[in-house]
Amino acid sequence: MYIKIHEAYRKIVAIADTDLIGKSFSEGIKQIEIKPSFFQGEEKSKKEAIKILKDMEKEDATFNIVGKEAIETALEARIISKNGIIKIQGIPIALGLM
Repeated sequence: MYIKIHEAYRKIVAIADTDLIGKSFSEGIKQIEIKPSFFQGEEKSKKEAIKILKDMEKEDATFNIVGKEAIETALEARIISKNGIIKIQGIPIALGLM
């Protein structure tokens, strides 16, 4: 999976499954585009990603998480709950403050 950290008024952590980069999904009024410029950062293992997610949570970051592997990793890191997950065309997504 890829992780990219954006510097803004607060850090924004974008994490997505590798195979979703460059794809778009829509269902009803919901849509998301997995733009390489936003999501394609460094490729990380699940263990590395969990450490980064936990560290970023301490810094009060905002998270944009897309894909089965990325969502499972965020759940394991305990930065999201199952209640905050939506699906678009079967792709699990968690956006915003966690």
